Amino acid sequence: MSTQPNNRSFATYVNGTLKGAGQVMFQGSAWTGLLIIIGIFAGCYLEAPYGEHMPVVAWGALAGLIVSTATGYIFESKTDGDQGLWGFNGILVGCAVFTFLDNTVWSWIAMIIGSALTVVARRGLNNVFAPFKTTSYTFPFILISWLILLSARDMAHLTPAGESIASLPTEITSGDLQYTFTDLVVYWLKGISQVFLVNSWITGIFFIVGLALCSRWAAFWAMLSAAVALFMAIFFGASHPDITEGLYGFSPVLTGIAVGCTFYKPGLKSFFYSLSAVVFTVFVQFGMDILLQPVGLATLTAPFCIATWIFMLPMYKLQESRQKSAH
Repeated sequence: MSTQPNNRSFATYVNGTLKGAGQVMFQGSAWTGLLIIIGIFAGCYLEAPYGEHMPVVAWGALAGLIVSTATGYIFESKTDGDQGLWGFNGILVGCAVFTFLDNTVWSWIAMIIGSALTVVARRGLNNVFAPFKTTSYTFPFILISWLILLSARDMAHLTPAGESIASLPTEITSGDLQYTFTDLVVYWLKGISQVFLVNSWITGIFFIVGLALCSRWAAFWAMLSAAVALFMAIFFGASHPDITEGLYGFSPVLTGIAVGCTFYKPGLKSFFYSLSAVVFTVFVQFGMDILLQPVGLATLTAPFCIATWIFMLPMYKLQESRQKSAH
């Protein structure tokens, strides 16, 4: 438990909470977080073709963000709270729970518990990854969301939204389909919006603007990564419904921002290295979709975590070798 003096104002807590939304995409900016939240609400309240009307997902996201941030401030480091580091897993849990489960009081209770537990999971998992000079990224969100969704199979009060969680649609490959330029732009923007499980190209625009306010490099890598993922999905004949909903873009977007400009300094060599990480993430996405298909679980941002961990390990070894040579 933190023993730091508490001289923070209410505005400080609000600022830290908003940063939590931005930290999903590695941006410690309250303005970026605010635009992300606005984008989530816009996409969840708009009707097709501008969004997918699921207001409860937006409110779940906001509640998850507040719960996890407040839990972190109470029980953990307030400095991390000021940077938004306790909120980013919680907001994703809020999005995921109400994407896959019905809007019931039981789902709300499960979401609140899960969002709060991301604080404990992040602390523990970060300790595990610390020797490798990396962090857990969004894995606390993934782990807790998977467990909630799996628990729903045996908990009568946690009912799936729409079809059964384990029921997956028949795939239609994109091999012979034709795409207009407008189609491609819409699917590209959705690849960015799906970082928060929102199916809206309008939301994608909000996210790009929010990223650009904090880091033009982050906005660049988000746009480039989504474009690369979309091209690869079409080129290799991926599922057409998944392409139209941007489901191949969100993990590559996070990998691109993480490797391209957050943990490696932008440059010519790092550009191609980061591009390789983005391409690798797409293949991880394809593979994990098949791996998890029998249990009916979405991959969430697991491909991003796996790819980024792998591409961050060389940095760890490089730093280690430099330290040895210095001695």
